[in-house]
Amino acid sequence: MEYIYIGKIVNTHGIKGELRIISDFKFKDKVFVPNFYFYIGNNKVKEKVISYRHHKIYEMVMFDGYNDINQVLKYLNEEVYILKDDLKLDSTEYLDSDLIGMKILEDDQVIGIVTDITYASKTNKLIEANINNKKAYIPFNEEFILDINLQDRVIKVKLIEGMI
Repeated sequence: MEYIYIGKIVNTHGIKGELRIISDFKFKDKVFVPNFYFYIGNNKVKEKVISYRHHKIYEMVMFDGYNDINQVLKYLNEEVYILKDDLKLDSTEYLDSDLIGMKILEDDQVIGIVTDITYASKTNKLIEANINNKKAYIPFNEEFILDINLQDRVIKVKLIEGMI
Protein backbone atom coordinates (compact mmCIF):
# COMPACT_ATOMS: atom_id res chain seq x y z
CA MET A 1 0.00 0.00 0.00
CA GLU A 2 1.36 3.39 -0.99
CA TYR A 3 0.24 6.36 1.07
CA ILE A 4 0.09 9.89 -0.34
CA TYR A 5 0.37 12.92 1.94
CA ILE A 6 -2.51 15.35 1.37
CA GLY A 7 -2.32 17.74 4.32
CA LYS A 8 -2.16 18.37 8.05
CA ILE A 9 -4.85 18.75 10.68
CA VAL A 10 -4.17 22.14 12.24
CA ASN A 11 -7.21 22.78 14.43
CA THR A 12 -10.79 21.97 15.27
CA HIS A 13 -13.81 24.07 14.36
CA GLY A 14 -16.83 24.35 16.60
CA ILE A 15 -17.82 21.78 19.17
CA LYS A 16 -19.20 18.99 16.95
CA GLY A 17 -15.89 17.41 15.89
CA GLU A 18 -15.15 19.26 12.66
CA LEU A 19 -11.43 19.42 11.76
CA ARG A 20 -9.42 22.03 9.85
CA ILE A 21 -6.92 20.66 7.36
CA ILE A 22 -4.31 22.71 5.53
CA SER A 23 -3.73 21.13 2.13
CA ASP A 24 -2.09 22.08 -1.14
CA PHE A 25 -2.86 18.70 -2.68
CA LYS A 26 -3.34 18.98 -6.44
CA PHE A 27 -6.49 16.85 -6.62
CA LYS A 28 -8.53 18.11 -3.65
CA ASP A 29 -11.77 17.70 -5.61
CA LYS A 30 -11.16 13.95 -5.83
CA VAL A 31 -10.32 13.27 -2.17
CA PHE A 32 -12.16 15.83 -0.07
CA VAL A 33 -15.52 14.18 -0.61
CA PRO A 34 -17.91 12.25 1.62
CA ASN A 35 -17.23 8.50 1.90
CA PHE A 36 -13.52 8.87 1.05
CA TYR A 37 -11.05 7.30 3.49
CA PHE A 38 -8.23 9.27 5.11
CA TYR A 39 -5.34 7.75 7.05
CA ILE A 40 -4.26 9.85 10.02
CA GLY A 41 -0.83 10.13 11.66
CA ASN A 42 2.12 7.77 11.78
CA ASN A 43 -0.15 4.82 12.60
CA LYS A 44 -2.35 5.59 9.56
CA VAL A 45 -5.62 5.36 11.47
CA LYS A 46 -8.36 4.84 8.87
CA GLU A 47 -11.22 7.36 9.04
CA LYS A 48 -14.20 7.84 6.74
CA VAL A 49 -15.08 11.41 5.72
CA ILE A 50 -18.79 12.07 6.23
CA SER A 51 -18.85 15.80 5.46
CA TYR A 52 -16.63 18.29 3.72
CA ARG A 53 -16.62 22.02 3.05
CA HIS A 54 -14.02 24.63 2.16
CA HIS A 55 -13.69 27.55 4.61
CA LYS A 56 -11.15 30.36 4.08
CA ILE A 57 -7.82 28.52 3.61
CA TYR A 58 -8.98 25.29 5.24
CA GLU A 59 -10.51 22.04 4.12
CA MET A 60 -13.10 21.23 6.79
CA VAL A 61 -14.01 17.60 7.40
CA MET A 62 -15.93 15.47 9.84
CA PHE A 63 -15.26 11.78 10.31
CA ASP A 64 -17.79 9.00 10.74
CA GLY A 65 -18.53 8.22 14.39
CA TYR A 66 -17.31 11.54 15.82
CA ASN A 67 -19.73 14.24 16.93
CA ASP A 68 -17.88 15.99 19.74
CA ILE A 69 -14.72 18.12 19.79
CA ASN A 70 -13.23 16.00 22.60
CA GLN A 71 -13.30 12.90 20.39
CA VAL A 72 -11.15 14.46 17.65
CA LEU A 73 -8.59 16.35 19.73
CA LYS A 74 -6.29 13.32 19.40
CA TYR A 75 -5.84 14.20 15.71
CA LEU A 76 -4.53 17.76 16.20
CA ASN A 77 -1.24 18.37 14.35
CA GLU A 78 -1.40 14.96 12.66
CA GLU A 79 -0.61 14.44 9.00
CA VAL A 80 -3.33 13.18 6.67
CA TYR A 81 -2.79 10.56 3.97
CA ILE A 82 -4.80 8.69 1.36
CA LEU A 83 -4.11 5.41 -0.41
CA LYS A 84 -2.76 5.89 -3.92
CA ASP A 85 -5.05 3.08 -5.11
CA ASP A 86 -8.10 5.05 -3.90
CA LEU A 87 -7.17 8.08 -6.02
CA LYS A 88 -8.88 7.74 -9.39
CA LEU A 89 -7.00 9.85 -11.94
CA ASP A 90 -7.80 10.01 -15.63
CA SER A 91 -5.18 9.22 -18.28
CA THR A 92 -3.88 12.81 -18.45
CA GLU A 93 -3.60 13.37 -14.69
CA TYR A 94 -0.59 12.42 -12.59
CA LEU A 95 1.07 13.00 -9.25
CA ASP A 96 4.52 14.55 -9.09
CA SER A 97 5.84 11.28 -7.68
CA ASP A 98 4.70 9.50 -10.87
CA LEU A 99 7.33 11.45 -12.84
CA ILE A 100 10.28 10.14 -10.84
CA GLY A 101 12.28 7.67 -12.88
CA MET A 102 10.99 8.91 -16.25
CA LYS A 103 13.44 9.38 -19.11
CA ILE A 104 14.13 12.92 -20.28
CA LEU A 105 14.41 13.36 -24.04
CA GLU A 106 15.68 16.32 -26.03
CA ASP A 107 15.49 16.04 -29.82
CA ASP A 108 14.55 12.35 -29.39
CA GLN A 109 17.79 11.62 -27.53
CA VAL A 110 17.75 10.40 -23.92
CA ILE A 111 19.67 12.98 -21.89
CA GLY A 112 18.76 12.01 -18.35
CA ILE A 113 16.38 10.63 -15.74
CA VAL A 114 14.01 12.44 -13.38
CA THR A 115 15.23 11.97 -9.80
CA ASP A 116 12.85 14.28 -7.92
CA ILE A 117 10.33 17.11 -8.18
CA THR A 118 11.16 20.12 -6.03
CA TYR A 119 9.91 23.66 -5.56
CA ALA A 120 12.07 26.78 -5.85
CA SER A 121 9.10 28.66 -4.39
CA LYS A 122 5.44 27.93 -3.76
CA THR A 123 4.63 28.36 -7.46
CA ASN A 124 7.90 27.44 -9.18
CA LYS A 125 8.14 23.68 -9.63
CA LEU A 126 11.40 22.15 -10.86
CA ILE A 127 12.32 18.76 -12.25
CA GLU A 128 15.48 17.51 -10.60
CA ALA A 129 17.32 15.31 -13.05
CA ASN A 130 20.47 13.25 -13.37
CA ILE A 131 22.00 14.40 -16.64
CA ASN A 132 25.50 13.19 -17.51
CA ASN A 133 25.96 12.11 -13.87
CA LYS A 134 25.28 15.67 -12.69
CA LYS A 135 22.30 17.10 -10.84
CA ALA A 136 20.36 19.53 -13.02
CA TYR A 137 17.12 21.44 -12.59
CA ILE A 138 14.57 22.03 -15.34
CA PRO A 139 11.79 24.57 -14.74
CA PHE A 140 8.39 22.92 -14.95
CA ASN A 141 6.75 25.18 -17.50
CA GLU A 142 5.72 25.01 -21.15
CA GLU A 143 8.88 26.74 -22.39
CA PHE A 144 10.98 23.77 -21.31
CA ILE A 145 8.56 20.85 -20.89
CA LEU A 146 7.12 20.02 -24.31
CA ASP A 147 5.32 16.77 -23.52
CA ILE A 148 4.80 14.25 -20.73
CA ASN A 149 4.00 10.76 -21.94
CA LEU A 150 2.85 8.73 -18.94
CA GLN A 151 2.50 5.46 -20.86
CA ASP A 152 6.00 5.53 -22.36
CA ARG A 153 7.43 7.15 -19.17
CA VAL A 154 9.10 9.90 -21.18
CA ILE A 155 9.32 13.67 -20.76
CA LYS A 156 10.26 15.67 -23.86
CA VAL A 157 12.12 18.89 -23.11
CA LYS A 158 13.67 21.83 -24.94
CA LEU A 159 16.59 23.24 -23.00
CA ILE A 160 18.46 26.48 -23.55
CA GLU A 161 22.22 26.77 -23.94
CA GLY A 162 24.01 26.78 -20.61
CA MET A 163 21.11 25.25 -18.69
CA ILE A 164 23.01 22.04 -18.00
